[in-house]
Amino acid sequence: MSPEEKDQKIERLEKENQALRERIAELERGLGLDSKTSSKPPTSDGLKKSSKIRTKSLRERGKRPSGGQIGHPGQTLEQVLQPDNIVEHPTRCSCPGCGCDISVVIAKKIIKRQVFDIPDPGIIVTEHRVAVKECPECKTLLQGSFPKSVIAPVQYGARIRAVAAYLHHQHFIPEDRLSEVLDDLFSCRMTPGTIAKTTLTLAKIIEPVVDEIAGAVKTSPVKHLDETGFRIGGKTNWLHVVSTETQTWYRVSPKRKDIEVLADIKGVVVHDHWNPYYQLLDVNHALCNAHHLRELKALEEIEQESWAKSMKKLLLLACNYQHRYQSGIPKNILPRLNQLYEQILQRGLSFHHSQPPLTRQGNRGRVKRRVGHNLLLRLHNFRGDVLRFLTEPDVPFTNNQAERDLRMMKCKQKISGGFRSFDFAVSFANIRSFLSTASKHGLNLLEVITDALEGDVSVFLSSITTS
Repeated sequence: MSPEEKDQKIERLEKENQALRERIAELERGLGLDSKTSSKPPTSDGLKKSSKIRTKSLRERGKRPSGGQIGHPGQTLEQVLQPDNIVEHPTRCSCPGCGCDISVVIAKKIIKRQVFDIPDPGIIVTEHRVAVKECPECKTLLQGSFPKSVIAPVQYGARIRAVAAYLHHQHFIPEDRLSEVLDDLFSCRMTPGTIAKTTLTLAKIIEPVVDEIAGAVKTSPVKHLDETGFRIGGKTNWLHVVSTETQTWYRVSPKRKDIEVLADIKGVVVHDHWNPYYQLLDVNHALCNAHHLRELKALEEIEQESWAKSMKKLLLLACNYQHRYQSGIPKNILPRLNQLYEQILQRGLSFHHSQPPLTRQGNRGRVKRRVGHNLLLRLHNFRGDVLRFLTEPDVPFTNNQAERDLRMMKCKQKISGGFRSFDFAVSFANIRSFLSTASKHGLNLLEVITDALEGDVSVFLSSITTS
């Protein structure tokens, strides 16, 4: 082998070796990511305990002990002044010591003990009757009128249907099991078909209410956006959420990139930097810094990049300032925070510019960047969106509001696996919009469902419009 051939072979082997090292590093990083260092859900961590380096949380250890703190009001049962039932237990009529008759002696005091329980649940059947009379002169048949809600010879009342809808859509009990639950609790075995029909009826009644919620959340000064996969008929669809502290609007779409319905949205939108959200016009953007903290934690612990630790500490410090100064961070603090932010970015960019470039996959496309380099460019190019919470007190540090609103929808999917038809998925999303918004306003969910099935949504509408 000639010296030229040896040099060519060495060069080729060095390139292959470099590519293999990069691939190994990429695979090792993927194995090292978990729910604490990425956007993976906690269920993806599996049952195996994480290694010691993975047990750290983003929340720092507090100085106070766990459990209730001094001065915490607590909650416990307290006796009521007017009990529903009183049971008197007799005292002996004679003294066991001397045998004296005490049957006529007035009691010095009454010791009370109250037991809180529920009555034996059961179905109450109410029969509605109207008399039919015949006019003796013209033979016309006359009869009274039934209430509007009584439309069949035999039917379920609004209350039991509301209980079924509440357990099905708020606590996600599947229809077959819910039928058994109703039988055990009330001796009323409502069929799964009747439960499904109740779902469609309720969803149709509350359609105007959901439109009101959608309009309110679109015009809110700050709203949170997120999306997640939704299985319908064995195929992946998408569930989108737009929510605030007082309203929740869910919508189902066959495609993830379905944001045309948000074209008229205004104000500030908080999200996780999904690029299609930047196609929305007339809005300001705020990025979720919880996502940034998880990515920085992975860079600190896996790649050992020192700038990531500094950036994580800076973001947490800025978050503490926001909580401390709820009316707005003082003007003398903001320049220093922005200066530190810029210094850390430049330190990170200098570090990555000094690293050897990654090997190009093929002859086309740009050279692949390292994960930390991509995060630095995002923090640099969208610094205004990352730090918007510093200058606008109403803008939160994270997008946790939308993620909390999506969490229970994922719980539904884990229990039932998905939906058979698109229409039922839309009905479920509308009902969940209705229930989540009612819950945020402190309304009793069973009462608002009962009122809705009776055709009355005025209490709900007045609550969400006055708050």
